[in-house]
Amino acid sequence: MNYDYDLFVIGAGSGGVRASRIAASFGAKVAICEDRYMGGTCVNVGCVPKKLYVYASEYSAHFREGKGFGWQTSEPNFDWPTLRDHKSDEISRLNSIYDNMLAGANVKVIHGRGKIIDPHTVEIAGKKITSERLLIAVGGWPFIPDIIGKEHVISSNEIFDLESFPKQLVVVGGGYIAVEFAGIFTGLGAEVTQLYRGDLFLRGFDDETREFAAEEIEKKGTNLRFNTDVTSIEKQPDGKLKVNLNDGSAIMADAVLYATGRKPHLHDLGMENVDITLTDRGYIEVNEQFQTSESSIYALGDVTGGMELTPVALAEGMALAKSLYNSEPCQVDYSNIATTVFCQPNIGTVGLSEEQARSEYKNVIKYRSSFRAMKHTISGSQERTLLKLLVDGDTDKIVGAHMVGPDAGEIMQGLAIALKAGATKADFDSTIGIHPTAAEEFVTMREPVLD
Repeated sequence: MNYDYDLFVIGAGSGGVRASRIAASFGAKVAICEDRYMGGTCVNVGCVPKKLYVYASEYSAHFREGKGFGWQTSEPNFDWPTLRDHKSDEISRLNSIYDNMLAGANVKVIHGRGKIIDPHTVEIAGKKITSERLLIAVGGWPFIPDIIGKEHVISSNEIFDLESFPKQLVVVGGGYIAVEFAGIFTGLGAEVTQLYRGDLFLRGFDDETREFAAEEIEKKGTNLRFNTDVTSIEKQPDGKLKVNLNDGSAIMADAVLYATGRKPHLHDLGMENVDITLTDRGYIEVNEQFQTSESSIYALGDVTGGMELTPVALAEGMALAKSLYNSEPCQVDYSNIATTVFCQPNIGTVGLSEEQARSEYKNVIKYRSSFRAMKHTISGSQERTLLKLLVDGDTDKIVGAHMVGPDAGEIMQGLAIALKAGATKADFDSTIGIHPTAAEEFVTMREPVLD
């Protein structure tokens, strides 16, 4: 049968764009559709604007701490519209780059929501397009639970573009998105309360690391309330929001951000028209080749329920394109993937948490260093840094590395290469550090910690 395309991609986010570009470079005839914004979540309402806002939020501490170094300044004023509008300009620039990049790769870009009609057909704005293979790369969408007053809350999609700055903000959730936005708005000058129904946020991260991070985040001014949940939200005559809690108390806020997870963005995708199996959690089930139970349809990225990280989606898109159109094995190694939570201070991690390490290895040796950075001996800040290594005592191989402190993400990227290469504690010990830096502690920790 003659199809319009060899590969039709639904969703122009990180994974979809990478798969389409690489497939086209191997000679495939490719088209991609997007109904919202080029570049997907990461570029528009995720990694990029979030990191820009993190940068903005850090200036308040720089101004405050600079006094200890002789910088005498009056109290600076923060202008929300300036940050918001400059961010929007940058995102528009990136959107255009994605359009041009795809056009340069000979990928046909179609704007509109793609709806699957059958295993080889997609309909967009009433027009049907056929393809030998379809790729679903629509990503995730913020999930907000059904609560009384749900209509008054915002998600991470809207938080970047608020008309006015919320002087009082309630953040609901315990994942990295909630933690990051709580830190951002605290740094920008808001009075922030973060609510989480569990004992401690960042479930799945190393326990000692998240406990240390909680202490440091509270030092920055965020009010952390664990084992607390919202029962209802009421809008007041003056526009304020009354957030009623399960302990009987209430908080007044200008805005309530729900960062309570994301779900695959499958609405109106036409899933009912094909035989695609979903997991118990509602994600698309795929095999190691990213193939769904419908043999002509593939899926990758956040929609499959794996690690919801942009570099992972990029790697999956690359692997799929090489496999389908360049006869290369479809392989993505998910071990030792580093990640960072851009809270303040940052959390950086790669490999196993201490809890995971002790469940997998019989002889785990832990090395830990906690200190007040040199900068803060003069800045006046009481912020502390934590570095931690987990070693398999039988092989001397490092199986986990964790850090809470400035630039933890930048530092952890280098350690990720070392762990990927199978570095041992002896390798770290024989490496000469860069002095004076926080990172040198990773190669100078000599005495194990006995818990």
